[in-house]
Order: sequence, then C-alpha cells, then structure tokens
Amino acid sequence: MRRSPGDIMELTQADRQHLDKSKQDTGSLGNTDVGLKYDSGRVAHDFSCIHSKDLLPAEDGEEATKHFLQELLKEGLEGFSLELPDQPDNLEQLLVDCRDTLKYGVKTGHPRFFNQLSTGLDIIGLAGEWLTSTANTNMFTYEISPVFILMEEVVLRKMHSIIGWPEEDGDGIFCPGGTMSNLYSVLLARFHLFPVVKTQGMSAIPRLALFTSAHSHYSIKKSAAVLGIGSENVIVVRCDERGKMISSELNSSIETAKSKGLVPFYVNATAGTTVYGAFDPLNEIADICKHHGLWMHVDAAWGGGLLLSNKHRVKLQGIERAHSVTWNPHKMMGVPLQCSTILVKKKGLLQECNQLCAEYLFQPDKHYDVSYDTGDKSIQCGRHVDVFKLWLMWKAKGSEGFEAQINHCLENAEYLYYKLKRRSDFQLVFKGKPEHSNVCFWYLPKRLQSILPSPERDRELHMVAPKIKTKMMEEGFTMIGYQPLEDKVNFFRCVFSNPATQREDVDFLIDEIVRLGCEL
Repeated sequence: MRRSPGDIMELTQADRQHLDKSKQDTGSLGNTDVGLKYDSGRVAHDFSCIHSKDLLPAEDGEEATKHFLQELLKEGLEGFSLELPDQPDNLEQLLVDCRDTLKYGVKTGHPRFFNQLSTGLDIIGLAGEWLTSTANTNMFTYEISPVFILMEEVVLRKMHSIIGWPEEDGDGIFCPGGTMSNLYSVLLARFHLFPVVKTQGMSAIPRLALFTSAHSHYSIKKSAAVLGIGSENVIVVRCDERGKMISSELNSSIETAKSKGLVPFYVNATAGTTVYGAFDPLNEIADICKHHGLWMHVDAAWGGGLLLSNKHRVKLQGIERAHSVTWNPHKMMGVPLQCSTILVKKKGLLQECNQLCAEYLFQPDKHYDVSYDTGDKSIQCGRHVDVFKLWLMWKAKGSEGFEAQINHCLENAEYLYYKLKRRSDFQLVFKGKPEHSNVCFWYLPKRLQSILPSPERDRELHMVAPKIKTKMMEEGFTMIGYQPLEDKVNFFRCVFSNPATQREDVDFLIDEIVRLGCEL
C-alpha cells in the first residue's frame, strides 16, 4: 500500500496480518486501513511502578517524563476501558489507554477520509499545538500572553488585507469554531443598530428579521435562537439549482418582512456552502444591503481559504464589501482544530459590544497599553491560544504554500468530477463543474441503472448511500458523508481539504463504493 504524509502511523507486519483478518471479520474502523498503528522500534520501558506524581515537575522526573512521552504512540495492548478508577493507574496502563484511544478512534488525518470539511494533519501545526499546550496560557490579557496576543494582531491584520480591508481599520478575534464566529456577527450587527440591547435587552427594541440562504449553515438560525431574536425571525431565501442565493429573492424577502412590521438588520451570505460548496453572489448581495442599510456578513468558514489562491479567489469577489467575515483556517488551510476567526471591518465594535470591565482582569492603570488586553472583546473569559499553530504554519509555508495546497485540493475535486461524469454507475447531483472541493453524486447499483426516474426509484436510491456508508464504517478503509437535500434523496458528498490526498486515493474511493454497493 502507498504510504503518504497524511499517515501519522507506520504499518507493521502484525498490522498487515490484522488488516487481512479484518477484511474477513469486518472489524471496526480503528482496526483497519484508516486506523493504522505506530511501532517506533525502540526498546520498551517498564512503567508499571511509575505514577504521574513521578513525572515533571517532580525532582529527578526528567528521564521518566521523556520516556513516557516517547512511548505515547507505540502499539497498544488489549483491555481498553473507559471506566475511571478510584486508585491511580500506573504509567504503563496510561500508555495502553493512549494507544488504544488512537487505535479505536477514526483517523481523520488519513488521506482517504473524505467525511468532513476539516481533515488531514499538518506536522508544523501539530508542533504549534504542542507548544501552545506546553505554555498553557490564556489569551485574555497581554500581561500573561504578550507574544501570542501580538501574533494574533499580526495574523488578523494579514487576513484583513487578504479580504481587501485596510489593515489599520479592521478588528477580529479567534473563536472556538465557525458557529461561534457566526454568532458574533449577529451579535455585533444587532448592537451596531440598537446599542441599548446590551443593557435593556430585547424588550427595548423592535422585532428584528435576518436573512440567509436555504443552503447556509444552520448556525445562523442557532445564533438567532441563542440571542433571543428567535429562529422564526430568520428569513430563508431561495437558492438556484447550484445552491446560490437568488439575489432578487433576497430583495423581495426584505420588502415582505418590512411590510409585516419587522425590522431587517442583517444578511448572511455564504462563501462555500457546506453541501454543494456554492458561493453566493456577494456583490449583488452587497448592493441590496447598501440599499436597505443592512449589515452584510459573509460566512466564509469553508470558502475563505480560496482567498489565498490567485486562481480561485475570484469566487469571493465582493467580500471586501462585507461588515464581517467568518473564516476557518482549520478547514481548507489545514490548521489543526480548532482555528476559526470572526473578522470585523469596524475597529472597536467588538470591544464596545462585549466589554464589561471586570476589575480583577482589566485594570485601567496597568503599566502597559491596556488596549492589548483582548479579553473584553470576547464573549468568553478564558480563551484558548489558537493563533500560534496558524502563525507557525504560515511561516513554514508562506502564502504561496497555502495557495499550492488549496489548488491541489480543488484539482482533486475536478479529477473526481470528470471520472464520475464518464461512468454510467454514478450520477452527479448537478451537471456543472464544482466551484469548491465538494463533489456530490449518487451511486447507481446495476438494478437501478435501467429504471427511469420515478418516486419508487427515488425510494430505492435513498437507501443506497446509507447502506454503503454502514459497510464502509465496518470495514474502515475510507469514509465519505451523505445526506438528502430539499427534493433530492440521499447522495454522497466528497470533500477535499487534506493535501496528502492523491489521485490514487480518489480512485480507491470510487472502487470501494462500487465494491460495497454492487450487490445492493
């Protein structure tokens, strides 16, 4: 089997024998090709008489700590238990637990894992995550995180300039995922229009309405629910057959909401929808927002990475006109989870909206410029250091390296698209070439290929993808997601964001779907 940079574990002879057996026994995902194990070849150390209290910072704990960390990824033993003991386990057992955790887990860094938008494992990013955990600090004040806070400022300025905003005007913060970044955008838009809501609540303002496309991420409705606006006040705008918001429908939806006494204040445009990978017409939406005086947010959690590609950034033309942008480097840029940003065009708005001036953290008479304290810009108090791994990867790759990585992923999508287009046993969900790295398709078992489209055929086809996915997870050699959408029955959605994935991995996916589904 071809090895690739995406595999963080080596395949031993014992693993090969186990894989052969698992093909017959349909073992769990963790025991198969997407669940490869690591054997370093080093001599094992006896940890049965050592406990956590013997590690650093214990006196003379350096050697024990070093050997313990070296052993973490070695091949595990049987006897994995999730139960928590009353008495402390020794380090030998902890090593077994760590190995088994990896052994039975899904290997999302594998080049044949196509199930989610966040995949792969970047070694520089991993090193950054380790250093961040070693530092174990918090992002709320400059006095305890001076270097990380300065890094965050530099990275955010860089992202502002890539969007097309003046570097000195923008603002932003790293968030625990795209859902939280989108929630910030709704929060800021509401505060910008009605600052009184911060102190007096929703009862002090009129009934609001916000707008998003039918193919947008569910976090927009969730944000409305969390913020007390109400999910029923999220107006869903129709999309065309490719999943793009229809701008004329947006305009008429705004007029209708006004006629019902609602106050429109916010529009979410999506740059890279979750299923189709579609890009809304940002310039048209910006014109409508300007005409009605609405806040324009662009959810580029999935598509933001394309801004780094000279070839593909045209798909986000108009993003510079947005008031706020969500961009998740842990998706197309391959940064280890979690790494998401909310980027805001108006400087100071995050602080005004969220500031509560907790005296035990944010004293105004500190000996440095307290504007570097970022804690009052966020909803959270404690905030994980997410910037360092991105900063380190950017240093290692340069913008050119990210561009090559992103182009490669979209080339894989195009390769899969053209392969499926030429086959009679697969059917694409829409005819046009994918805009992003999402490829959506049905697999047609032989008995369905000769049947004309009908409700009965749709019922049969709806069950194909779940059955194949079940077998796929039992055997564990690859993984891909599926879903229905609107009037379309269950179809596969393959996404590419792992730069380790090569064309032979794409070929393997096709062959595996056929092997698992040919008898259905």
